[in-house]
Order: sequence, then structure tokens, then C-alpha cells
Amino acid sequence: MIFGRKSDPENVGERVREISFSEVSVGVLDDTPAGDVYRPILTDVDVTLDESTIAIIGANGSGKSTLLQLFNGLVTANSGRVLVDGLDPVDEAKQVRSRVGFVFTDPAAQLVMPTPLEDIELSLRKRVPKAQRRAAALAVLEELGIADLAERSVYELSGGQRQLVALAAVLAVDPQILVLDEPTTLLDLRNKEKLRKLLADLVARRGVRVIFSTHDLDFARMADRALVVDSGRIVHDSTPDEATRMYRELIMSDSS
Repeated sequence: MIFGRKSDPENVGERVREISFSEVSVGVLDDTPAGDVYRPILTDVDVTLDESTIAIIGANGSGKSTLLQLFNGLVTANSGRVLVDGLDPVDEAKQVRSRVGFVFTDPAAQLVMPTPLEDIELSLRKRVPKAQRRAAALAVLEELGIADLAERSVYELSGGQRQLVALAAVLAVDPQILVLDEPTTLLDLRNKEKLRKLLADLVARRGVRVIFSTHDLDFARMADRALVVDSGRIVHDSTPDEATRMYRELIMSDSS
């Protein structure tokens, strides 16, 4: 298996393995006819995450994507503090991003090279000697069962195929924490099951921690723990079965 480290060169085992949010709030200033108006996106998030697999459930616009992007400093908090294994994503951005891999909902945000093979080779440029890069990139694609896509144009791939290639590019650099924003949105049932098994394998055999947002309540059940986000707040935190039940009730009450 190419991706997934057996050991942590930064000795994460010697420090706490958790992601913590302490009274974290995020907001933006909207330009309105009456002047700038502060619009909250997340408010007073206070939670510690130490499970192997965590699902974040919420409606569009609830703040769950912003919450995910705090994990590696793609978004910074207006107030409060985020720590990833004791590291601050703002002050220690390089160390955090070396351990946190992020897969966006839209793979077009990540695929920058003409073919999947070239894209993964680019990901490997700081980790693998140039002469070995092609073979290493092919091995990652083979691991995900998409080696047949290696030299096709990314513009010819389906949305689901692009999503798997984007995931392969992230996995190639061996993240210790894998964050996925709506990973099943573009996947058919076959590829959704492939993704579920792949994530479970990463957790079981390599100790990778997986955090994902989803609208797919069945997929959420693979997690050890689930958070429900609504209007920028964590409104429920429990087992996936209980959290999905709570989310259904929330949606039904909002639509009545």
C-alpha cells in the first residue's frame, strides 16, 4: 500500500491525538446599503474530536464546510482557538497541512494537471525522487481501482471519476487525518461502496483518522461519532444512528 504511514515522523504519538475547538466563531462582513453587517457562519463551537471516524451532518449553508476548513487553516477563526494534535493551523500551518489532507466537494478545485497520472506525480514531487514518481503514482491509482484512468484527460472523466482521482492525489502524500467535504455527492452506488471500504481500511490498517461532511445519512453510519450542525452551531453530538434521527427531525420541523 503506497499511502498511509506506519509511523509519525513528528512523534504525534507523544502528544495528544485530538482536534479541539475552544469557543470558535467565524463570520464575514457583508456589504449592505446600510453599511457593513457582520454575518456569523459558526458561533461558539466548543468540541473535542478524538474518534477514528467522524461524520458532520447538516443542511446546505449550515456551516459544516467552514467547520471542516478550520482543520487545516483554509479558514481561520475570528475568535477562539483550534488545535490539531496540539498544533495551531494558523501559527503552525506547514506542520498541520503536512498531516491533514483535504478533499473538496468539487474535484475541479484540486485537479490542476492534464491527466490523473500527472496530477498525482505533482503531489509526490516533494516526497518521491523524480525517477520513481511515475511508478508510485500508478500504484496509488491501482490501489483505488482507477489505474485505467491514468493517462486520460481529466476533462473526459465523469464527476465521480474526478472525485476519486482527487482523493488519490491527497492519499498519495500519506495524511494522518483525512478530511472530506461531501465525498459521495458525485459517486454512484458502486463507487460509494468502494469509498466506504477504502476509508474503513485506512482507519483499520494505517490509523488514519477520517472526518467527513455528508448529506448521505446511510454513509454517515460508518462513523464512530456524528455531529449535527445547524445555523452555525453544533446542535447534536452522539452516535451516527441517533444523530441522523435528530437531523431528520430537525429537517421535518423546519419544513412544517
